[in-house]
Amino acid sequence: MVFNAVLFFAVLIVTGIFLYLAFTLKRDADKKVTYEGEYRIELSTDFAGQDLSIYVNDSLLTDGIMPDTLTTFHLDRFAEDHVLMVVDKQTDIATPFNLNKEGSKVTVKKQEGETVIEETPTQN
Repeated sequence: MVFNAVLFFAVLIVTGIFLYLAFTLKRDADKKVTYEGEYRIELSTDFAGQDLSIYVNDSLLTDGIMPDTLTTFHLDRFAEDHVLMVVDKQTDIATPFNLNKEGSKVTVKKQEGETVIEETPTQN
């Protein structure tokens, strides 16, 4: 009987310590992370009529037949690192490109049948 009482108080004390630590320690999950900078992605008219998919990381920006006008996407930074991927759906050729960490202007065009990606850092 005495053993049960000691065990009860031991469990009560351990539970109290656990609850105290759980509610007083700050959590990193509660902090909202924001990133400075933005990307401006321009698709030239070289892709008119082609079936393309444009991704940044795992986010799909566009999917379908490209128009015969200059197409521009404005995108705020939402992660530490970003990869732009242009996928030609007819040939299944993917062209990846690591984007600048501070944001930039990216021009995507076609030269001699290949996708070329050029990046110009933005001035803050």
